Amino acid sequence: MKDDTPYPEDGFSSLTPDVLLGAVEKEIGERLTGLTSPLPSYINRVYELLAFSGKRYVVKFYRPGRWNKEAIEEEHRFMMDCVKNDIPVVPPLPLAGGGTLGVVGGIVFAVFEKRSGREMELNTDEDWRRVGTLLGRVHMTGAAGTSPHRVHLHPEQSLRHDIDWLLAGTDIPAHMLKEVKPTLESVYTIASQAFDAVPDADIIRLHGDCHLKNFLSRDQEGLLIIDFDDMATGPAVQDIWLLLPNRVDQCRREFNLFLEGYEQFRDFDDRTLWLVEPLRAMRMIYFLAWCSRQRKDYRFKTLFPDWGSDNFWRAEMNDLTRQLAHMQKETPRGNG
Repeated sequence: MKDDTPYPEDGFSSLTPDVLLGAVEKEIGERLTGLTSPLPSYINRVYELLAFSGKRYVVKFYRPGRWNKEAIEEEHRFMMDCVKNDIPVVPPLPLAGGGTLGVVGGIVFAVFEKRSGREMELNTDEDWRRVGTLLGRVHMTGAAGTSPHRVHLHPEQSLRHDIDWLLAGTDIPAHMLKEVKPTLESVYTIASQAFDAVPDADIIRLHGDCHLKNFLSRDQEGLLIIDFDDMATGPAVQDIWLLLPNRVDQCRREFNLFLEGYEQFRDFDDRTLWLVEPLRAMRMIYFLAWCSRQRKDYRFKTLFPDWGSDNFWRAEMNDLTRQLAHMQKETPRGNG
């Protein structure tokens, strides 16, 4: 299931502390204290819980209407595949009801062991090699399976869907459509040309949101990669460009160090560097569609008070226009 429906305004209204604690206690077979400490999450509801045994857990309640059960199970399967290959991730715990998903009040949830660590910093050459090695292993595992229910990062799939969603809705002021629509369609055209130039690019399971905040450094234990909630399928370079400190041509040294680690486990197709700027634009448009789908949520209204205004869309179109210039400069014209 794609992320393609508006999220309910009251999606979590039934999730009181008593309800969530009771549901988790039933599934993990442990008595919990009253601690329900919320953790940062724009989409889902995530809480740290404490058992009377002293164990700490993290429970994630998935946003109703976003993913179907099969899509979430594919996220969990990817993490379990990583565990089988000794890749440091935090997999969901098996629950009493069978599998890794519980349900309370129509809301699907999963429970994880609490793991702590410091946000990864890339300060040395060896840091770049280490993160490259870890991501190479993740992608080697990702290439060994499929996830047909997750978002497919391709102009004809995810990008077309997000553009159509935005143009069919009412979030764009009517008097700005003459500016917004051509900009979105130009991104689609140039992104399609880039993907057409690499028609045989390897499509694999990806982390999907592979920035440094999702890598934790743990004393004596190395790196830990977390938060597979935005798992997708697409070209491997999607996970790589998000880690770079600048555009590829401006940080070649860091990129080459990364590849020294990455290619110990998986070859990198240099042609897919043509896809970096289109993928960057696709992420920008995905963010707009993501905002549109959850705009009625009370947390969203607080975090994005300017959403949908003329000033908002002018700023977004200015950013996309600048991104288009990078795409036009670096994108080949494909095979047709």
